[in-house]
Amino acid sequence: MWKFIAKRLGSALAVLFAASLLLYVLVINSGDPLKDLRESNADNREYLMAQRVEYMNLDAPWYGRYWDWLTGASKCLIGQCDLGRNINGVEVSGLLANAASSTLRLVVLATVIAAVLGIAIGVLTAIRQYSGLDYIVTFLTFLFFSLPVFWAAVLLKEYLAISYNDWLADPQISVGTSIAIGIVVGLVLQMFLGGSLKRRGITFFASAVFVPLVLQYSLWLNFYRYPQMGPAIIIVLTALLALSATAMSVGLKEKRVLYPALITVVLVLAMYYATFYMLLEPNGWILFFGLVLAVVIPAAIGRFMGGRLRKAAMSVSIITGVAGAALTIIDHLFRAWPRFLDVKGRPIATIGSSTANLEGGFWDHFLDNGTQLLMPTILLAVISLASYSRYTRSSMLEVQRQDYIRTARSKGLSERTVIFRHAFRNAMIPIATIAAFDFAGLIGGAVITERVFGWKGMGEMFATGLDHVDPAPVMAFFLVTGTAAILFNLLADIVYALLDPRIRV
Repeated sequence: MWKFIAKRLGSALAVLFAASLLLYVLVINSGDPLKDLRESNADNREYLMAQRVEYMNLDAPWYGRYWDWLTGASKCLIGQCDLGRNINGVEVSGLLANAASSTLRLVVLATVIAAVLGIAIGVLTAIRQYSGLDYIVTFLTFLFFSLPVFWAAVLLKEYLAISYNDWLADPQISVGTSIAIGIVVGLVLQMFLGGSLKRRGITFFASAVFVPLVLQYSLWLNFYRYPQMGPAIIIVLTALLALSATAMSVGLKEKRVLYPALITVVLVLAMYYATFYMLLEPNGWILFFGLVLAVVIPAAIGRFMGGRLRKAAMSVSIITGVAGAALTIIDHLFRAWPRFLDVKGRPIATIGSSTANLEGGFWDHFLDNGTQLLMPTILLAVISLASYSRYTRSSMLEVQRQDYIRTARSKGLSERTVIFRHAFRNAMIPIATIAAFDFAGLIGGAVITERVFGWKGMGEMFATGLDHVDPAPVMAFFLVTGTAAILFNLLADIVYALLDPRIRV
């Protein structure tokens, strides 16, 4: 394995060198970096041109400039990156750090959402192959995948930002609209939940009645401007999730898994009251350590009480603990929402990654960053959803045709056990490699998405560098994205071999 890794890294360095040389030559020959100054009528034009020549080292031959960049970039191996200065004399290392953090904040969330939803949809459509749900989901995923990014972004700005902000000033939902929403929700739920015709009818009728009542009741509470949750709803939702996770993994009859999950639910309630005043005005470290505890403590309980099913008990308990912690955070966000509306009257912004000079506390800035992330995250997630769902569907269908799946069914195992403990785990092997490649590609930033939403990330830095014939930002972009692509390619091969013992490198 180590010999394989060394060979791959050696070949990767050669590829990076050749690609960087080609890209540098293409960029510097794509235009004139002094064009705007040559056409300027400013009195200090000559001084500005001389200053830019100094910044970009334009008086040196191209191979000398490339060598300077290469030697500076190689210092990144010892943590002393020198990526030169851009056309305005700003250090590119600082620009790269800001752009990379902005892009990672965007693409990590979008990738996680797309992967989780895409895999879930793929499994569901594989189980119900050639059903109405399968055809509709296939149509919708490819429709979203084919949407022009700029056009979809404009629609999101119009309806999710501008129209929603106008509606939020005086939230109103008519009875007719509530009934229509209930009917649509009922149709979707009965399609996803499936079952007999009687079960589908009950699901549809219950949703068509319950949803309009909830919508009208939320208007009466003025929920959209003054949302509220409270410990009772947190515990009910956490308990339902614990029961669902237990039922999907091993079944509710397995008390060694169910009891640790229910104990975790009780701990969520205890921690809610214990940390209430601490979370009124927290910081990032408090939330981080809270997340660690939400994983470590349930895992310890599941390991101690799980017995022979300790792995399943740990997994279900961790899911329950993390979900309870997330609902607790949402409860505090609900409490901070009215104050945030006073600070920022129109919460969903259409441009930028944060609001400059925003007043308020921790939760106000948290909500501001979250609302700024909302639209580009939805756009990237919807576009990536098709890939994960279709790959998962095809992988699940291939696995379900294997002999060991037929053997598992012939032994009398429940369909839940066959799907989630045999088919699903093996179907995830190729998905692991796809996720690695997808994340590596998204690190480079979504150029169109970032431009439409005014997001100062990697894609915007790359596009700006090309527009101004400025090789330093473009090469910094290449350094990050090229290295990420190669490393994630290597990581995908290693993970694939670890997941599938039949593979030998």
